[in-house]
Amino acid sequence: MKEDAKQRRSHVDKAGKLSVVRQCELLDIHRSGVYYEPVGETALNLELMRLMDEKNLLHPWLGVPRIVTWTTY
Repeated sequence: MKEDAKQRRSHVDKAGKLSVVRQCELLDIHRSGVYYEPVGETALNLELMRLMDEKNLLHPWLGVPRIVTWTTY
């Protein structure tokens, strides 16, 4: 079974003899994926998403335009 890109990225050794460019070519992965480190959501953004979700669950008929209007106040 062929490994997926995530598994192949784990094989890249940044301190190895081969350059990262060459390793990525051999593993058939993008170099940007080797260096990318995801950033989590801020506490403020999580709170805003929770409030919007709560409002939407209470009033599902409002739709996107009214929810957007509600969040701008």
